[in-house]
Amino acid sequence: MKFVDEYRQSETIQKIATEIHKETTRPWTIMEVCGGQTHAIVKNRLDQLLPQAIKLVHGPGCPVCVTPLETIDRAIAIAALPGVIFCSFGDMLRVPGSEHSLLDVKANGGDIRIIYSPLQAVKIAEDHPTKQVVFFAVGFETTAAANAMAATQAKQKSLKNFSLLVSQFLVTPAIASICAAKDTRVQGFLAAGHVCSITGYERYLPLAEKYQVPIVVTGFEPLDILEGLLMCLRQLEQGSYQVENQYLRAVERTGNRPAQVLLNNVFSVSAQCWRGLGEIPASGLALAEEFSDLDATKKFALPEIKPREQHQCISGAIMLGLKKPGDCPHFGTTCRPDHPLGAPMVSSEGACSAYHRYSQQVKTRESSMSSPNNQ
Repeated sequence: MKFVDEYRQSETIQKIATEIHKETTRPWTIMEVCGGQTHAIVKNRLDQLLPQAIKLVHGPGCPVCVTPLETIDRAIAIAALPGVIFCSFGDMLRVPGSEHSLLDVKANGGDIRIIYSPLQAVKIAEDHPTKQVVFFAVGFETTAAANAMAATQAKQKSLKNFSLLVSQFLVTPAIASICAAKDTRVQGFLAAGHVCSITGYERYLPLAEKYQVPIVVTGFEPLDILEGLLMCLRQLEQGSYQVENQYLRAVERTGNRPAQVLLNNVFSVSAQCWRGLGEIPASGLALAEEFSDLDATKKFALPEIKPREQHQCISGAIMLGLKKPGDCPHFGTTCRPDHPLGAPMVSSEGACSAYHRYSQQVKTRESSMSSPNNQ
Protein backbone atom coordinates (compact mmCIF):
# COMPACT_ATOMS: atom_id res chain seq x y z
CA MET A 1 0.00 0.00 0.00
CA LYS A 2 1.41 3.37 -1.00
CA PHE A 3 2.94 5.39 1.84
CA VAL A 4 2.72 2.45 4.26
CA ASP A 5 5.09 -0.38 3.34
CA GLU A 6 8.02 1.91 2.61
CA TYR A 7 7.65 3.46 6.06
CA ARG A 8 7.93 0.09 7.81
CA GLN A 9 11.09 -1.31 6.24
CA SER A 10 13.35 -2.63 8.97
CA GLU A 11 16.62 -1.79 7.21
CA THR A 12 15.67 1.87 6.80
CA ILE A 13 14.38 2.04 10.36
CA GLN A 14 17.63 0.60 11.70
CA LYS A 15 19.62 3.11 9.66
CA ILE A 16 17.72 6.04 11.21
CA ALA A 17 18.11 4.51 14.68
CA THR A 18 21.87 4.31 14.12
CA GLU A 19 21.91 8.00 13.16
CA ILE A 20 20.04 8.85 16.36
CA HIS A 21 22.69 7.02 18.39
CA LYS A 22 25.47 8.92 16.61
CA GLU A 23 23.83 12.30 17.17
CA THR A 24 23.02 11.84 20.87
CA THR A 25 25.58 13.32 23.26
CA ARG A 26 23.45 14.10 26.33
CA PRO A 27 20.07 13.23 27.93
CA TRP A 28 16.91 14.59 26.31
CA THR A 29 13.20 14.24 27.02
CA ILE A 30 10.92 14.39 24.00
CA MET A 31 7.13 14.23 24.02
CA GLU A 32 5.07 12.71 21.25
CA VAL A 33 1.81 14.60 21.58
CA CYS A 34 -0.53 12.17 19.81
CA GLY A 35 -1.80 8.94 21.32
CA GLY A 36 -1.67 7.30 17.91
CA GLN A 37 2.07 7.90 17.87
CA THR A 38 2.33 6.45 21.38
CA HIS A 39 0.68 3.23 20.22
CA ALA A 40 2.99 3.03 17.22
CA ILE A 41 6.06 3.54 19.43
CA VAL A 42 5.09 0.87 21.95
CA LYS A 43 3.72 -1.61 19.41
CA ASN A 44 6.84 -1.44 17.24
CA ARG A 45 9.26 -1.19 20.20
CA LEU A 46 10.75 1.98 18.78
CA ASP A 47 11.77 3.17 22.23
CA GLN A 48 14.06 0.15 22.50
CA LEU A 49 15.94 1.30 19.41
CA LEU A 50 16.89 4.58 21.05
CA PRO A 51 19.88 5.51 23.22
CA GLN A 52 19.32 5.29 26.96
CA ALA A 53 19.79 9.06 27.13
CA ILE A 54 16.57 9.74 25.20
CA LYS A 55 13.35 9.54 27.16
CA LEU A 56 10.02 9.52 25.37
CA VAL A 57 7.01 10.79 27.31
CA HIS A 58 3.41 10.78 26.22
CA GLY A 59 1.28 13.86 25.73
CA PRO A 60 -2.41 14.81 25.98
CA GLY A 61 -3.18 13.97 22.36
CA CYS A 62 -6.00 11.54 23.15
CA PRO A 63 -9.35 13.37 22.94
CA VAL A 64 -11.20 10.54 24.66
CA CYS A 65 -8.74 10.72 27.57
CA VAL A 66 -9.05 14.48 28.08
CA THR A 67 -12.83 14.76 27.75
CA PRO A 68 -13.88 16.04 31.19
CA LEU A 69 -15.80 13.81 33.55
CA GLU A 70 -18.70 16.26 33.70
CA THR A 71 -19.16 15.90 29.94
CA ILE A 72 -19.03 12.09 30.22
CA ASP A 73 -21.69 12.21 32.95
CA ARG A 74 -23.82 14.53 30.81
CA ALA A 75 -23.52 12.15 27.86
CA ILE A 76 -24.62 9.26 30.06
CA ALA A 77 -27.61 11.25 31.36
CA ILE A 78 -28.73 12.25 27.85
CA ALA A 79 -28.27 8.74 26.46
CA ALA A 80 -30.53 7.34 29.21
CA LEU A 81 -33.43 9.64 28.32
CA PRO A 82 -36.45 8.08 26.57
CA GLY A 83 -36.79 8.91 22.90
CA VAL A 84 -33.07 9.59 22.43
CA ILE A 85 -30.75 7.88 19.98
CA PHE A 86 -27.23 8.59 21.18
CA CYS A 87 -24.47 8.27 18.57
CA SER A 88 -20.80 7.99 19.43
CA PHE A 89 -17.48 6.64 18.32
CA GLY A 90 -16.81 3.30 19.99
CA ASP A 91 -13.98 4.47 22.27
CA MET A 92 -16.32 6.58 24.36
CA LEU A 93 -18.64 3.77 25.43
CA ARG A 94 -16.35 2.24 28.06
CA VAL A 95 -14.94 5.48 29.46
CA PRO A 96 -15.94 5.53 33.13
CA GLY A 97 -18.18 8.31 34.36
CA SER A 98 -18.76 9.08 38.02
CA GLU A 99 -20.88 5.94 38.46
CA HIS A 100 -21.59 4.38 35.08
CA SER A 101 -20.47 4.33 31.47
CA LEU A 102 -22.32 4.67 28.18
CA LEU A 103 -21.90 0.93 27.79
CA ASP A 104 -23.88 0.46 31.01
CA VAL A 105 -26.67 2.60 29.58
CA LYS A 106 -26.67 0.53 26.41
CA ALA A 107 -26.81 -2.70 28.43
CA ASN A 108 -29.83 -1.31 30.27
CA GLY A 109 -31.71 -0.69 27.03
CA GLY A 110 -30.52 2.75 25.96
CA ASP A 111 -30.43 3.30 22.18
CA ILE A 112 -26.72 3.96 21.76
CA ARG A 113 -25.21 3.48 18.32
CA ILE A 114 -21.55 3.23 17.41
CA ILE A 115 -20.86 5.16 14.25
CA TYR A 116 -17.76 5.85 12.18
CA SER A 117 -18.66 9.26 10.76
CA PRO A 118 -20.66 12.20 12.15
CA LEU A 119 -22.60 12.22 8.90
CA GLN A 120 -24.07 8.85 9.87
CA ALA A 121 -25.72 10.57 12.83
CA VAL A 122 -27.29 13.12 10.48
CA LYS A 123 -28.69 10.27 8.35
CA ILE A 124 -30.06 8.55 11.46
CA ALA A 125 -31.84 11.78 12.40
CA GLU A 126 -33.38 11.93 8.91
CA ASP A 127 -34.53 8.33 9.16
CA HIS A 128 -36.00 8.70 12.69
CA PRO A 129 -37.85 12.04 12.77
CA THR A 130 -39.72 11.16 15.99
CA LYS A 131 -36.49 10.56 17.91
CA GLN A 132 -33.94 13.01 19.24
CA VAL A 133 -30.55 12.09 17.78
CA VAL A 134 -27.47 13.28 19.67
CA PHE A 135 -23.93 12.95 18.38
CA PHE A 136 -21.05 12.97 20.86
CA ALA A 137 -18.68 15.34 19.03
CA VAL A 138 -15.32 14.53 20.60
CA GLY A 139 -11.91 15.27 19.16
CA PHE A 140 -9.20 17.66 18.09
CA GLU A 141 -9.12 19.80 14.96
CA THR A 142 -9.02 16.72 12.73
CA THR A 143 -12.43 15.40 13.74
CA ALA A 144 -13.78 18.91 14.37
CA ALA A 145 -13.86 19.47 10.60
CA ALA A 146 -16.09 16.43 10.08
CA ASN A 147 -18.25 17.45 13.05
CA ALA A 148 -18.63 20.91 11.53
CA MET A 149 -19.77 19.32 8.29
CA ALA A 150 -22.42 17.32 10.17
CA ALA A 151 -23.68 20.48 11.88
CA THR A 152 -23.77 22.29 8.53
CA GLN A 153 -25.74 19.50 6.87
CA ALA A 154 -28.21 19.33 9.75
CA LYS A 155 -28.78 23.07 9.37
CA GLN A 156 -29.26 22.80 5.63
CA LYS A 157 -31.76 19.95 6.09
CA SER A 158 -33.57 21.85 8.87
CA LEU A 159 -33.34 18.86 11.18
CA LYS A 160 -34.95 19.80 14.46
CA ASN A 161 -34.20 16.42 16.03
CA PHE A 162 -30.40 16.53 15.69
CA SER A 163 -27.93 17.97 18.17
CA LEU A 164 -24.30 17.67 19.21
CA LEU A 165 -22.74 17.23 22.63
CA VAL A 166 -19.46 19.01 21.91
CA SER A 167 -16.13 18.16 23.50
CA GLN A 168 -13.62 19.65 21.05
CA PHE A 169 -10.03 20.52 21.87
CA LEU A 170 -7.24 22.58 20.31
CA VAL A 171 -3.76 21.10 20.51
CA THR A 172 -1.50 24.16 20.47
CA PRO A 173 -2.74 25.70 23.76
CA ALA A 174 -2.19 22.37 25.49
CA ILE A 175 1.43 22.26 24.30
CA ALA A 176 1.88 25.85 25.46
CA SER A 177 0.48 24.87 28.87
CA ILE A 178 2.99 22.03 29.15
CA CYS A 179 5.84 24.33 28.15
CA ALA A 180 4.80 26.91 30.74
CA ALA A 181 4.51 24.43 33.61
CA LYS A 182 7.25 24.86 36.22
CA ASP A 183 7.79 21.12 36.60
CA THR A 184 7.84 20.26 32.92
CA ARG A 185 10.57 17.91 31.74
CA VAL A 186 9.80 18.16 28.05
CA GLN A 187 12.54 19.63 25.87
CA GLY A 188 11.13 18.90 22.41
CA PHE A 189 7.87 17.87 20.77
CA LEU A 190 6.64 15.61 18.00
CA ALA A 191 3.44 17.31 16.83
CA ALA A 192 0.52 15.28 15.46
CA GLY A 193 0.58 15.16 11.67
CA HIS A 194 -3.15 14.59 11.18
CA VAL A 195 -4.03 17.69 13.23
CA CYS A 196 -1.55 19.76 11.24
CA SER A 197 -3.05 18.49 7.99
CA ILE A 198 -6.04 20.65 8.94
CA THR A 199 -4.40 23.54 10.80
CA GLY A 200 -1.01 23.69 9.15
CA TYR A 201 1.95 24.39 11.41
CA GLU A 202 2.18 28.19 11.36
CA ARG A 203 0.59 28.45 14.80
CA TYR A 204 3.51 26.48 16.26
CA LEU A 205 6.07 29.09 15.17
CA PRO A 206 5.51 31.62 17.97
CA LEU A 207 5.24 28.77 20.50
CA ALA A 208 8.65 27.35 19.52
CA GLU A 209 10.17 30.83 19.69
CA LYS A 210 8.60 31.78 23.03
CA TYR A 211 9.52 28.59 24.89
CA GLN A 212 12.65 27.80 22.87
CA VAL A 213 11.65 24.21 22.10
CA PRO A 214 11.96 22.37 18.79
CA ILE A 215 8.68 21.11 17.36
CA VAL A 216 8.62 18.55 14.54
CA VAL A 217 5.36 17.73 12.75
CA THR A 218 5.47 13.95 12.48
CA GLY A 219 3.50 11.11 10.91
CA PHE A 220 2.48 7.80 12.43
CA GLU A 221 4.46 5.04 10.77
CA PRO A 222 7.66 3.74 12.43
CA LEU A 223 9.94 5.53 9.98
CA ASP A 224 7.95 8.76 10.36
CA ILE A 225 8.42 8.72 14.10
CA LEU A 226 12.13 7.92 14.04
CA GLU A 227 12.76 10.58 11.39
CA GLY A 228 10.83 13.07 13.50
CA LEU A 229 12.90 12.11 16.55
CA LEU A 230 16.14 12.52 14.59
CA MET A 231 15.08 15.96 13.36
CA CYS A 232 14.10 17.01 16.89
CA LEU A 233 17.30 15.56 18.37
CA ARG A 234 19.52 17.43 15.93
CA GLN A 235 17.88 20.69 16.92
CA LEU A 236 18.32 19.93 20.62
CA GLU A 237 21.97 19.06 20.15
CA GLN A 238 22.56 22.26 18.15
CA GLY A 239 20.60 24.50 20.51
CA SER A 240 18.01 25.29 17.85
CA TYR A 241 14.27 25.68 18.32
CA GLN A 242 12.50 25.67 14.99
CA VAL A 243 9.30 24.13 13.65
CA GLU A 244 10.07 21.44 11.08
CA ASN A 245 7.76 19.29 8.99
CA GLN A 246 8.65 15.61 8.68
CA TYR A 247 5.15 14.72 7.38
CA LEU A 248 5.60 16.38 3.99
CA ARG A 249 3.31 13.97 2.19
CA ALA A 250 0.29 15.11 4.19
CA VAL A 251 0.98 18.49 5.80
CA GLU A 252 1.46 21.97 4.32
CA ARG A 253 2.51 25.08 6.19
CA THR A 254 -0.91 26.74 5.88
CA GLY A 255 -2.97 23.56 6.24
CA ASN A 256 -6.39 22.91 4.71
CA ARG A 257 -7.96 26.32 4.15
CA PRO A 258 -11.49 25.11 3.21
CA ALA A 259 -11.59 22.98 6.38
CA GLN A 260 -10.45 25.96 8.45
CA VAL A 261 -13.23 28.13 6.96
CA LEU A 262 -15.76 25.44 7.84
CA LEU A 263 -14.49 25.26 11.42
CA ASN A 264 -14.63 29.02 11.81
CA ASN A 265 -18.21 29.09 10.54
CA VAL A 266 -19.50 26.44 12.92
CA PHE A 267 -17.37 26.83 16.04
CA SER A 268 -15.93 29.59 18.18
CA VAL A 269 -12.82 29.32 20.35
CA SER A 270 -13.54 28.90 24.05
CA ALA A 271 -11.89 27.91 27.32
CA GLN A 272 -11.90 24.15 27.76
CA CYS A 273 -11.50 21.85 30.71
CA TRP A 274 -9.15 18.94 30.01
CA ARG A 275 -9.64 15.87 32.17
CA GLY A 276 -6.53 15.43 34.27
CA LEU A 277 -5.10 18.80 33.21
CA GLY A 278 -7.73 21.33 34.27
CA GLU A 279 -9.03 24.34 32.37
CA ILE A 280 -6.83 25.78 29.62
CA PRO A 281 -7.81 29.17 28.14
CA ALA A 282 -8.76 29.29 24.45
CA SER A 283 -8.14 25.56 24.08
CA GLY A 284 -11.58 24.39 22.98
CA LEU A 285 -14.28 24.82 20.37
CA ALA A 286 -17.91 25.56 21.18
CA LEU A 287 -20.79 25.87 18.76
CA ALA A 288 -21.06 29.36 17.34
CA GLU A 289 -24.22 31.39 18.03
CA GLU A 290 -25.67 30.57 14.61
CA PHE A 291 -25.52 26.87 15.49
CA SER A 292 -26.52 27.14 19.14
CA ASP A 293 -29.86 25.41 18.46
CA LEU A 294 -27.82 22.25 17.80
CA ASP A 295 -26.26 22.35 21.27
CA ALA A 296 -27.40 19.27 23.20
CA THR A 297 -26.53 20.91 26.54
CA LYS A 298 -29.22 23.52 25.84
CA LYS A 299 -31.77 21.17 24.30
CA PHE A 300 -32.13 18.80 27.25
CA ALA A 301 -33.16 19.86 30.74
CA LEU A 302 -30.86 17.80 32.95
CA PRO A 303 -30.42 17.86 36.71
CA GLU A 304 -27.21 19.41 37.99
CA ILE A 305 -24.18 17.30 37.11
CA LYS A 306 -21.86 16.69 40.08
CA PRO A 307 -18.92 14.64 38.81
CA ARG A 308 -16.86 12.49 41.17
CA GLU A 309 -13.36 11.79 39.96
CA GLN A 310 -11.43 8.57 40.52
CA HIS A 311 -8.46 10.09 42.30
CA GLN A 312 -6.48 6.85 42.01
CA CYS A 313 -5.98 7.59 38.29
CA ILE A 314 -2.76 9.49 37.50
CA SER A 315 -3.72 10.19 33.89
CA GLY A 316 -3.02 13.91 34.30
CA ALA A 317 0.60 13.32 35.29
CA ILE A 318 1.00 10.85 32.42
CA MET A 319 -0.38 13.28 29.84
CA LEU A 320 1.87 16.06 31.15
CA GLY A 321 4.92 13.86 30.66
CA LEU A 322 5.62 13.60 34.38
CA LYS A 323 4.79 9.91 34.79
CA LYS A 324 4.62 6.72 32.73
CA PRO A 325 1.74 4.21 32.85
CA GLY A 326 3.91 1.76 34.79
CA ASP A 327 4.37 4.35 37.53
CA CYS A 328 0.72 3.96 38.49
CA PRO A 329 0.26 1.42 41.33
CA HIS A 330 -3.09 0.41 39.85
CA PHE A 331 -1.80 -0.26 36.32
CA GLY A 332 -2.66 -3.79 35.20
CA THR A 333 -4.16 -4.70 38.59
CA THR A 334 -7.18 -2.70 39.72
CA CYS A 335 -7.02 -0.72 36.45
CA ARG A 336 -7.40 -2.89 33.36
CA PRO A 337 -9.24 -2.55 30.04
CA ASP A 338 -12.14 -4.57 31.45
CA HIS A 339 -12.15 -2.47 34.65
CA PRO A 340 -10.65 0.95 33.85
CA LEU A 341 -10.14 3.67 36.43
CA GLY A 342 -9.59 6.22 33.68
CA ALA A 343 -9.99 6.80 29.97
CA PRO A 344 -6.29 6.21 29.04
CA MET A 345 -6.82 2.52 29.76
CA VAL A 346 -9.72 2.09 27.31
CA SER A 347 -9.11 4.57 24.50
CA SER A 348 -7.44 3.32 21.34
CA GLU A 349 -5.12 6.33 21.71
CA GLY A 350 -4.60 6.08 25.47
CA ALA A 351 -1.05 5.58 26.75
CA CYS A 352 -2.13 3.08 29.42
CA SER A 353 -4.04 1.09 26.81
CA ALA A 354 -0.92 0.95 24.63
CA TYR A 355 1.31 -0.27 27.47
CA HIS A 356 -1.22 -2.84 28.62
CA ARG A 357 -2.05 -4.09 25.14
CA TYR A 358 1.56 -4.64 24.13
CA SER A 359 2.95 -5.56 27.56
CA GLN A 360 3.62 -9.12 26.46
CA GLN A 361 5.68 -7.88 23.52
CA VAL A 362 7.45 -4.96 25.13
CA LYS A 363 9.68 -4.70 28.19
CA THR A 364 10.32 -1.03 28.66
CA ARG A 365 13.95 -0.25 29.35
CA GLU A 366 13.28 2.98 31.24
CA SER A 367 13.22 3.05 34.99
CA SER A 368 10.31 4.75 36.69
CA MET A 369 10.38 8.50 36.20
CA SER A 370 9.43 8.81 39.86
CA SER A 371 12.57 7.01 41.09
CA PRO A 372 14.99 8.92 43.35
CA ASN A 373 17.42 9.52 40.51
CA ASN A 374 14.76 11.43 38.60
CA GLN A 375 13.50 13.68 41.33
